[in-house]
Amino acid sequence: MFQTDGYETHSSVLAPAKFEALAAHFEAKLAALPEGQRPEHMDVPHLTDPALFEWLLDPDVLDLVESLIGPDIALFSSHFICKPAGDGKPVPWHQDAHFWRDTISPAGDAITVWLAIDPSTVENGCLRVIPGSHLAPAEHVRNADSFFNQETSVDESKAVDVELERGACSIHSAMLVHGSPPNRSTSRRCGYTMRYMPTTVRFLKTGERGIYLARGRDHAGNTYSSIDSS
Repeated sequence: MFQTDGYETHSSVLAPAKFEALAAHFEAKLAALPEGQRPEHMDVPHLTDPALFEWLLDPDVLDLVESLIGPDIALFSSHFICKPAGDGKPVPWHQDAHFWRDTISPAGDAITVWLAIDPSTVENGCLRVIPGSHLAPAEHVRNADSFFNQETSVDESKAVDVELERGACSIHSAMLVHGSPPNRSTSRRCGYTMRYMPTTVRFLKTGERGIYLARGRDHAGNTYSSIDSS
């Protein structure tokens, strides 16, 4: 399914105790957010919170990633995307690779594991995807009112809702066109996106902290950050 549609789903990826520990860790981070900061914008939290590497480098997670991109894996990024009940912001249709093209090359080789901290449903603004759209780049246009300031247009009749139980995950290609509607429900929707790439991909931000060798060996001459220095 991943090769043909650009995404797939799994009923679980972390052992139950490990998942519950991550969920508790997230709740503590959410409670400590500065006043006025939106919970949708908890981007690259591992850069200031090295405890997250326990889950980002979990062997079961890396086994799943390896099944799709091979044994030589770099951790590229992560992001808690938490849509609060009632006013959770929408995410426009986009391809991740479009926004990463100045950071990694080829950007389309990266993948995202989307782990459901909360149940993710149609009602609370779950991920929506356009199956097969990972096979070609999409044109993005500027929209100042959009979550990313850019978006692409799609035929929404082809969209699939990716509903997930708590603890389940989806995995999608950086080239897959996806987005999500606002959360107008009474239930929060949070996911932890864990982003990986094969080590054949080059990291373009020389001298900047950003990628970590998760498994295997490098093939692109990259310099990897140390977890101890995070």
